Amino acid sequence: MTTRRSIMQAAALGAAGLAAGPARAAGRTAPAFEVPAGACDCHVHVFPDPARFPFFAGRTYTPPVATADDLLRLQRDLKLDRVVIVQPSVYGTDNRATLDGIRQLGPQRARGVAVIDASTTPAQLEELHQAGIRGVRVNLETAGVVDPAASAQKLKSAVDQVAARGWHVQTYTRLAIIEALKDQLAQMPVPLVVDHFGGARGERGVDQPGFAALLDLVKSGKAYVKISGAYRSSNAAPDFADVAPLARALIAANPDRIVWGTDWPHPNTSLQKPATEISEPVPIDDGLLFNQLASWAPDAAVRRKILVANPARLYGFA
Repeated sequence: MTTRRSIMQAAALGAAGLAAGPARAAGRTAPAFEVPAGACDCHVHVFPDPARFPFFAGRTYTPPVATADDLLRLQRDLKLDRVVIVQPSVYGTDNRATLDGIRQLGPQRARGVAVIDASTTPAQLEELHQAGIRGVRVNLETAGVVDPAASAQKLKSAVDQVAARGWHVQTYTRLAIIEALKDQLAQMPVPLVVDHFGGARGERGVDQPGFAALLDLVKSGKAYVKISGAYRSSNAAPDFADVAPLARALIAANPDRIVWGTDWPHPNTSLQKPATEISEPVPIDDGLLFNQLASWAPDAAVRRKILVANPARLYGFA
């Protein structure tokens, strides 16, 4: 989990990098490798004006504004052509902010992942599909769902709702849940996408409990894993070197089942603040974060799979 200490460390190291680091665009380190055409950031959020798109009353944190225009600047700075906007927990099942972000960026650039519940109708699912949604997210971690039986039921409910549409089910959870539900996950009739290294921790290495189960799902083609939000799995800011062995192991297991993402604008759910007070995001240099991919996947052909081919298949980019 990101701690206050690691946030301060990242901020200090990031400030030092501004003075002495590589060339930057808008305060970000520039990409240090050739970014292939059609490259996709597969995990971002947008938080537009809350006067237009109110937050969910039951949220656990309040993020500052981060607009579609801000996201487009990030895309241009990192030389990315595509993006997947993921519905964050602060909106509950009200997907309007996410849909507005997709609309502003347009169908050539943007797709989305929604959050639904049992009351979501087939007609509403069709509307979401037409608006660019290609999957649903089951956020077990922020919701504090750590019981395998409850997790299993939530995932099954999501699968039952979207299986006929050809969408995927994305989950944010921890390795203990993945290990406990490995057989169920391997038999899902829709693609499974696992957020943020499956909750693995960099300092615990590739032998940590549950990581082998995640590797098996990837190796067999039963799950995609987002090597996204590396700072959430790391205590080694600013380059998050401790997650490199995890990333390399996942890529080696099956490069056709790996996608990458920034987790921009890096919402910080760990600050001890009332839910209604703004929690400043984790200070991350997205360009420096992006450049780690060249170390995790030194082969350009493998990087093209991760950045272009796999997202195009999973999210339906032409």
